[in-house]
Amino acid sequence: MTTNSGIDAFWMPFTPNRQFKTTPRMVASASGVRYRTPNGREILDGTSGLWCVGAGHAHPKISAAMKQQIDTLDFASNFQVGHPGAFELAERIGALAPPRLDRVFLVNSGSEACDSAIKIALAYWRSRGEGQRQLFVGRERGFHGVGFGGISIGGMQANRRAFGNAMLRTDHLRATWDPATQAFVKGQPESGADFADELEQRIIALHDASNIASVFVEPVAGSTGVLVPPKGYLKRLREICDHYGLLLVFDEVITGFGRLGSMFAAQAFDVVPDMIVFAKTISNGAAPLGGVIVRREIHDAIMRGPTHVAEFMHGYTCSGHPLSCAAGLAMLDVIEEEKLLDRVNSLATSFQDAVHSLASAPGVVSVRNIGLAAGVELSPYTDAVGRRGAAAQAAAFDCGLLTRAPGDTLILAPPFVSTTEEIHEMVARMRVAIEHTAASGEL
Repeated sequence: MTTNSGIDAFWMPFTPNRQFKTTPRMVASASGVRYRTPNGREILDGTSGLWCVGAGHAHPKISAAMKQQIDTLDFASNFQVGHPGAFELAERIGALAPPRLDRVFLVNSGSEACDSAIKIALAYWRSRGEGQRQLFVGRERGFHGVGFGGISIGGMQANRRAFGNAMLRTDHLRATWDPATQAFVKGQPESGADFADELEQRIIALHDASNIASVFVEPVAGSTGVLVPPKGYLKRLREICDHYGLLLVFDEVITGFGRLGSMFAAQAFDVVPDMIVFAKTISNGAAPLGGVIVRREIHDAIMRGPTHVAEFMHGYTCSGHPLSCAAGLAMLDVIEEEKLLDRVNSLATSFQDAVHSLASAPGVVSVRNIGLAAGVELSPYTDAVGRRGAAAQAAAFDCGLLTRAPGDTLILAPPFVSTTEEIHEMVARMRVAIEHTAASGEL
């Protein structure tokens, strides 16, 4: 079926393809915090691309580093041969992470990073003679990429529905979201740390700790609408994992490298996991890059067997690609030189005030925020959950704002280099989109 000549061949990811190809929404260029459409219309980037572009689009330092790299070394495998950029990037990331998380496995995306962390956990327990530990604990409404491991541990039903029983053994904690007490909380909710007790009281009691490989959580569940952890929740998870000898993995694909005003959410919440999964902002979105930061003792336990045999039979052709590493190294320079963490912290209060002003918009049932991330949840249309969110996302684009809509929640996650004025303009355009959907639908 032909819908719109010239765009049929590309099967788009996470997109209603038939609808999009009837009314395409295209961007052609970007600079700073703005996209431009093919006809030159401005679109404010309210999602940092896809939680990636903290330093703004077309950053000259990152562009220059990648141009120099491609003229020097365009590609080198890291299978039994290496190039300096990968080693330098891993060393710098390890130095920025919490104590003793200083071994870094590089990949190309958050999905690959999550599946790599799963394999690292399995390899670790097998090296300790505990190969029966094959159950993974995730969380409802969690997102850990689209590999079979990630969708198994993740708690998003739509991502799992089509793939039947091709899953790892998993169980899931409840999401930390309580609409009765958290609907318009600014920052972290005061109550709710006891959500973590389910790990001990139900999951460990049911499966026994000796069968559990690891517990995977996003410190802030971003992809399902910015679910902010209650105060004390992550610390309680750490305490339970320590008591029962479980690995704790933080998926920081969204929160890593500045979104909360610290290099990692682990530092913002003062909780040290055993592994950190990262991607997105590390390269400012300029090249595919991700990885797993691993506690040294886990790495060292796997480093055994004959010295001529690979200790960990895993990796990707482009793991630690020279161009990606150049982008990552340049982004770390930009974060430091331009004091981007300080900029996030200086914007956080005005961002919070701006997004919570949307509580008065028609049909807004919750506003959630932390750092430079917010979710604005709308009451759904009566005929279908998610249809109002989709309509609001489309209306926002027409108003000159790029947002995302998991279900009926609109996401706002601006680049770290945004000004207060640009944030207020993003919020104003989001309000217009919300008002438009209230007027055109059945609430």
